Amino acid sequence: MRYLFFIFALLIGVLQFQLWIGDNSVRTLNSLMGEVSQQKSINLTLEERNKKLEIEIVDLKTGVEAIEERARSELGMIEKGETFFLIVE
Repeated sequence: MRYLFFIFALLIGVLQFQLWIGDNSVRTLNSLMGEVSQQKSINLTLEERNKKLEIEIVDLKTGVEAIEERARSELGMIEKGETFFLIVE
């Protein structure tokens, strides 16, 4: 009877060790859940950026206005008949 009690106590001790400190422990689970939440927030940010880029790509492929806007803002181009004013402070 005494040996049986000792074996059960040892078994419970080993199982508790694995539960709280071992490889697949509660601590590891909490750490992984924190990493998952961080990755989800990063993914949401990247999904929003991808949606904006997709809208811009569709607009550049189909519309002339977006191309004109880019040419004006980035390249400083003007249309025929327009007057360019450079304001110097």
